[in-house]
Amino acid sequence: MFEKLRNAFSSAVKSLGEKELKEKDIEEVLFELEIALLESDVATEVIDMIKSDLKGKLVGTTVQKDKIDEFVKESLRESISSMFDSTARVDIISNIRGKKEKGEPYVILFMGINGTGKTTTIAKFANLLRENKLSSVIAAADTYRAGAIEQISEHGKRLNIKVIAQNYGSDPAAVSRDAVLYAKSHKVDCVLIDTAGRMQTSKNLMDQMSKINKVVNPDLKLFVGDSLAGNDTVSQAREFHNYAKFDGAILTKSDADARGGAAISIVKITSAPILYLGVGQEYQDLRPFDKMSFLDSLFGPESVSEISTQQKPQQKEDKVTDEKISDEMTTRAEVKQEQAAPRAEVKQEQAAPRAEVKQEQAAPRAEVKQEQAAPRAEVKQEAGAKTAQDGEGDPFAGIATNDIEDYSGLYDVAPPESDEEARQMASKIRKWVSDGRPKPGKKAEMREEETSGELSREEKSKKKRSMFGWMKK
Repeated sequence: MFEKLRNAFSSAVKSLGEKELKEKDIEEVLFELEIALLESDVATEVIDMIKSDLKGKLVGTTVQKDKIDEFVKESLRESISSMFDSTARVDIISNIRGKKEKGEPYVILFMGINGTGKTTTIAKFANLLRENKLSSVIAAADTYRAGAIEQISEHGKRLNIKVIAQNYGSDPAAVSRDAVLYAKSHKVDCVLIDTAGRMQTSKNLMDQMSKINKVVNPDLKLFVGDSLAGNDTVSQAREFHNYAKFDGAILTKSDADARGGAAISIVKITSAPILYLGVGQEYQDLRPFDKMSFLDSLFGPESVSEISTQQKPQQKEDKVTDEKISDEMTTRAEVKQEQAAPRAEVKQEQAAPRAEVKQEQAAPRAEVKQEQAAPRAEVKQEAGAKTAQDGEGDPFAGIATNDIEDYSGLYDVAPPESDEEARQMASKIRKWVSDGRPKPGKKAEMREEETSGELSREEKSKKKRSMFGWMKK
């Protein structure tokens, strides 16, 4: 779909991407774009608008060289998007339901030239209403074309929808009026009026269209155009809009349209939105027109990368929107935190008794382990002492270092010079410890002095160090 129009825009993007943004070069590329758009059935008014909009964005703008093509593509995308945004939005299903609540039928008038697919489109639309649980009645107001009444009646039979018809040559306005009266009396939600195809140049038939509008006063007037007719469809839409001021358009055969220019042109010239696209022959082949899908088919998915330019600083509306989103996220986080707090308290209360039970269970186990470990330590100490006494291993094994230091300091004991002296000294320290670590009296001090003689404090310190050096050794 829309291959030719897509290629036209792609060519313009590529050409500008290979040049610097100078006015002369831009004019050359815009001329090439104009020719390509004309070949894609884009109306001249639309082409002038696209060129003017694009030129205004490009001239005097500083863009990184590797981002030029992306900037041009996004500029074209914004121009086309703004056309669709400028039209009124019509939600037909909601409008029908709104009028249903008032107890009145919603009347839709379909118009267009011969061969655009109006009758088939009406049948598709009736099926769409049925899928939305809305009832409808069809007015066979095409009383001129041979076989028109039989054609719409066959669609009504297949869809199980009532068709109001009269003889050929009857007044179309009268047939339309009968359908509206039937809908009111039978509580039908919507009236679909099928009118005869007429050329936009036929003044008499166009005047008759105005008469139908005055008689039934429809809630919605839809123009049905052929996508493949190109610029001719645009001319038809312009003339029909002058006579009937339609509210929206339906483009048929869009699945076979390689140009795509008719959709843009109709929207720009009539300021009426494209509501639906016919994309096949089945009743389900009527799709709502989606602007984003249309733009993606022309330019590809919308780019999310940032393009650095020196124009148009960030708008305040974006900032307000970001702040609003941030506030909403903060509020949600606070709500979650408030909801989580009671749960955490409950879990903590439930966990507390479990912790106490585990602690109570663990306490006796710790005592048992301690009791089991105590005799083992005593056994080890006794074994160490015995080994030391037997002349094997360290003679001071099992004696605390503090006790050795305290005993040596109190009794001013010289360091042992042999294993035998070490075992004797260790035996004395163990006995001293078992006696409760008594402090020496005068006699002991005198004995110690007689044995070792009077030594200076420095010599005593050297003796202690040499003793512990022997122990380390």
